[in-house]
Amino acid sequence: MKLLIADDDPQLVRALRITLAAHGYEIVAAGDGATAITSAAQEKPDIILLDLGMPQLDGIQVIQALRGWTSAPIIVVSGRTGSADKVEALDAGADDFVTKPFQIDELLARLRALSRRSQGTLGEAAVAFGDVVVDLVAKVVSRDGHRVHLTPTEWRMLEHLCRHPGALVTRQDLLKEIWGSDQVSDSGYLRLYMSQLRKKLEASPGEPAHLLTEPGMGYRLVL
Repeated sequence: MKLLIADDDPQLVRALRITLAAHGYEIVAAGDGATAITSAAQEKPDIILLDLGMPQLDGIQVIQALRGWTSAPIIVVSGRTGSADKVEALDAGADDFVTKPFQIDELLARLRALSRRSQGTLGEAAVAFGDVVVDLVAKVVSRDGHRVHLTPTEWRMLEHLCRHPGALVTRQDLLKEIWGSDQVSDSGYLRLYMSQLRKKLEASPGEPAHLLTEPGMGYRLVL
């Protein structure tokens, strides 16, 4: 699995290179935005770790440029903590956002989740988590071998999460997927449908293990 680390902090890049290489990742590094785009085109990394504050081209510009030709997962790793920065990065095409400083175990977990996606989970005919199997072709959900009835809206919400396992799916993404417009306001509808999905699919709906909320941002399906 090849990773492109785009960050202008040489100490962080060196630390990540050593740590991630020890976990079997092949590392390519870029110290500015322009080099990040060139390296991505030449090296074709499986996943991209990207800082927002880089010289020449900032992270948002890099994301926009990359999304013109590659669907490789992008994890933004940034010291910016404001929700506006996170929303801007996700709207530009990033798949996830990790705030510095971070625990390496958390980053490794995010990488594993996005690795499954980049290796073809997105195209799988079925997605399984816990005792639940979601057949994306037949549009059938079963739990512990028994079919689970979902409303059309619940299905669309679950299907969209299943097609992006491990990745943060923003509320705006879901609103557009379900109602066909990102201009629809979320008046608690998504929270209501997620609550219903958890009741039907989670072993402990009040403490979900798979259908997770990212406060202020959206939702994430953890396999």
